[in-house]
Amino acid sequence: MRNIEQLSQTQAQWQSNITLLKSVPGVGPVIATTLVAVLPELGRVSDKCISALVGVAPFNRDSGKFRGNRTIWGGRANVRAVLFMGALTAVRHNPTLKAFYDRLLGQGKAKKVALIACMHKLLRILNAIIRDRKSWQGATEPKAAGIAESN
Repeated sequence: MRNIEQLSQTQAQWQSNITLLKSVPGVGPVIATTLVAVLPELGRVSDKCISALVGVAPFNRDSGKFRGNRTIWGGRANVRAVLFMGALTAVRHNPTLKAFYDRLLGQGKAKKVALIACMHKLLRILNAIIRDRKSWQGATEPKAAGIAESN
């Protein structure tokens, strides 16, 4: 991790992206550095594509008349692990994600399902921030970034 941090100090674009990512409550230096180093597609591809790359996009498991549960799988496990810890922090300190998490729990979703949905939403917010080159603006950011309230 220290090698990546030292490398990010020498790259102006990386440092700029890390600063933008750290403007989001719940995203610290480890998450920001990991996303910039391991996920260079961040900000360059669509929200659906970035979610599939990381492995937080819900995929169906249907066959014929059988309709299974939607599950997440595949993707970059190291990014997903870091993003999971970031989502845990964000549902406590980020008012937008806290409200989203509480709403999902109120609908009867399991805590882990709600947390994975928050990971997905956080990743989409971070993708929009890098794409638009605008730092976090609080509760208005998800709508300004084109992210629907009900993911």
